Amino acid sequence: MIFDQSIFDIRCEWGENGLKSLSPISDVIIIVDVMSFSTCVSIAVSRGAVVYPFLLNRDKAKEFADSIGAIAAQARAGGLYSLSPRTMLKVEPGMKLVLPSGNGAKLSLLAGETPCLAGSLRNAKAVAMKAMSLGHRISVIPAGERWKQDESLRPAFEDWIGAGAIISNLVGNKSTEAQTAEAIYHHFSQKLSEALSSCSSGRELVAAGFQSDIASIAELDADNAAPILRNGYYSK
Repeated sequence: MIFDQSIFDIRCEWGENGLKSLSPISDVIIIVDVMSFSTCVSIAVSRGAVVYPFLLNRDKAKEFADSIGAIAAQARAGGLYSLSPRTMLKVEPGMKLVLPSGNGAKLSLLAGETPCLAGSLRNAKAVAMKAMSLGHRISVIPAGERWKQDESLRPAFEDWIGAGAIISNLVGNKSTEAQTAEAIYHHFSQKLSEALSSCSSGRELVAAGFQSDIASIAELDADNAAPILRNGYYSK
């Protein structure tokens, strides 16, 4: 098919439909949900925790967490651990976290049998190196956000540059879509915090009082873990 970018080694396509199109013909996929699922996973796993992606249902997430002796993360504004990346700085080695998310977690659960990594700005290089160790057909999937009106996909700036940061570390024949993400990342690479604060998703965080999350999200290659999804959870 034309839209699966199969003639290229390094591919980039958005959201659920992109994942469904590229995953079957890839050696590895990389889910990029910068604000905030994959950033939270990166921080938690780099500190020795394991993270179970879960669909966005807090009650069922709590029930599942209790059944496996884990902690269920809360919405960004509540709980000791949440989708606020700064809360993940508190996790301890061996901790099990259930992380509900409407974008990154959902895509993770749709990955199927294809090896799946969680990528962000914080672990862009580590994830790229791990992906290349798993094969040369690598698909980077920026998750995007959802329009509140109809839940349709809203391509999100932060996931575009997160994908581009990872792609900049990958070696291979890159699709035009992958090259575009990489070019956008390079354009903003010297002003990540400023760009993330001023994009639509960033301004939403700032308006809600989560400006400090931007600093954690924008910290390029701060983590050396490449979280891989096995047996329903992300770990090193």
